[in-house]
Amino acid sequence: MPRKKTENANNTLALIVIGAFLLTALAAGLNWWSRHHPPPHDIEAPGKTAAPVAIDAPPVLEYHENGISEQAQAVTEQRKNELGLAAESLDLLLKADESLKLGDTVVSMEEILDRIRLKRGDIVETEIDGTAPRPPMVDGADNVYGIHVVKPGDNIWNIHFRFLRDYFQKRGVSLSPVSDEATAAGYSSGVGKILKFSENMVYIYNVRDRRLDVDLDMIHPLTKVIVFDMGRVLALLDQIDFNSVNRIQFDGETLWIPAAQ
Repeated sequence: MPRKKTENANNTLALIVIGAFLLTALAAGLNWWSRHHPPPHDIEAPGKTAAPVAIDAPPVLEYHENGISEQAQAVTEQRKNELGLAAESLDLLLKADESLKLGDTVVSMEEILDRIRLKRGDIVETEIDGTAPRPPMVDGADNVYGIHVVKPGDNIWNIHFRFLRDYFQKRGVSLSPVSDEATAAGYSSGVGKILKFSENMVYIYNVRDRRLDVDLDMIHPLTKVIVFDMGRVLALLDQIDFNSVNRIQFDGETLWIPAAQ
């Protein structure tokens, strides 16, 4: 009997040792599993994983074969409202740090503005970080540039006139369709003088060849745009009292606007 009790004791001890070993192994296994398999609440549900967003990248406003993209339309309409414009002659309104996508070609406004500055004879400086300095804010335009995408049959004078008509219409003044024509005595009308002067404030840019152009003739569609410097244009138009528009003088370089009565 004593011998049998000893054997039972040894068996019990062995079972305890084996159990302890198994518990240790189980704990180690669970620890390894938890480290390599995060709990469900740490894993985002399918379909909710957000793609990485380049928040520093400026937006690209698109104009394709079928017209303006929805995003570009929304941005442009908001900016027109902010500037008090209803200009149908403008397809897009971009800021200096944004880009234009015309068809399959993307060009930054900075590239276009550099060409314009060189054309005007401005010195193009570059900051240490590689960006061009921004001009000061002008009359709430906040460095906004109007873009008209050139279509077959477009005429630069008519585009200017439509913009001017829309500008004044938004302010309660209706321009006659012939208000830009010469007077009976053969003199330019006030509206005609404004349009002639405004030719110095807009530029034709060839997106395909990445250069400023001198005419609207196109070989390929979606290749040219007219760029309006909205700060300069609005700074000019906001000074004009339409009641005295015909007293405006223009000598080919300088536009004299009579003071408001």
